[in-house]
Amino acid sequence: MKKILSRVFALLLVVVVGLSGCSASSAGLSGNYRQDTLTLIETIRGAIELPDNSPDKAFAQAEAKQQINDFISRYRRNGSLLKLSSFTTMRTALNSLAGHYTSYPNRPVPEKLKVRLEQELKQVEAALRREA
Repeated sequence: MKKILSRVFALLLVVVVGLSGCSASSAGLSGNYRQDTLTLIETIRGAIELPDNSPDKAFAQAEAKQQINDFISRYRRNGSLLKLSSFTTMRTALNSLAGHYTSYPNRPVPEKLKVRLEQELKQVEAALRREA
C-alpha cells in the first residue's frame, strides 16, 4: 500500500509540475512581437522619466526590469526576429538599461544613457513601422 501511495504521489507531482511549466507564459506579454515591443517601450520610458525622488521610482524600475527579462526570454530564440533591425536595436537598448539596473540599482539612470536609450527606442519604433 505504501509503495502504491508513493507512486501515485510521484505521478501527481510530475503532472502538477508539468502543467504549471506548460501554462507559464511571460507575464504581460501577448505573444504579438510588435505589440509587446511597443508596450515595453512605454514601460521603459515611464521608468526612466520618473523623477529620482518619486516614491514610485523603485516600483517602476522593478517592473521595467521584470518586463525586460520576460521580453528577452520570450523572443531571443525566435530566429525570424533575429534578422529584424527593430529586434537587434531593442536588444541593445534593453541590455544597456538592464546592465545599469543590475550594476547600479540605487543610482539614477545617467542623462547620457537616457539620451541614448531614447534615440534607440525611436529607432525601434521607426523600424517597427517599416516592418509592419
